[in-house]
Amino acid sequence: MSDGAALAGPDGALRCPWALSTPDYVTYHDEEWGRPVHGDDALYERLSLEAFQSGLSWITILRRRSGFRTAFADFKIASVAAFTDEDRERLLGDPGIIRNRAKIDATLANARVLAEWSPGELDELIWSHAPDPANRSVPKTLADVPAITPDSTALSKALKKRGLRFVGPTTAYALMQACGLVDDHLATCVARSAP
Repeated sequence: MSDGAALAGPDGALRCPWALSTPDYVTYHDEEWGRPVHGDDALYERLSLEAFQSGLSWITILRRRSGFRTAFADFKIASVAAFTDEDRERLLGDPGIIRNRAKIDATLANARVLAEWSPGELDELIWSHAPDPANRSVPKTLADVPAITPDSTALSKALKKRGLRFVGPTTAYALMQACGLVDDHLATCVARSAP
């Protein structure tokens, strides 16, 4: 049983233990998680997928990501903002995604809100909540990785204040981890950024 410290992966390199249960996770962990993501559409996609993940395992979302991208017009904000009631019904019947009415409605509503923002505004708002890495300790085990931080709580409040839904502090922190605002790869993990 792991104590939450980095473990050797299939190639012998140490990785965060959560990444080792499936090859899909290894690839996601090594190539995406914790890497900086910029651009309004890209961040809208990550925000939407983190909302869909709420209450589920991330692998469930990861394995359906191509289905989500097809269903939600590659998460182009302008395209999703123009979705109709017929599109909503199509989404509710789409087996390639998570058919949760509240999450689908939030994703559509968020696109309509974001379509009114200036280009780059979502990117700027999210990244303005990235903490200074010098003020964060490097996690040694999974027990050192928080689920919520003051920064994620502030980001959640800022997004909600601007009219976005399904963006609680835990979802906001998962977004921060996934999009590289924070580097929560463990200290000995092969994917940890150089200091």
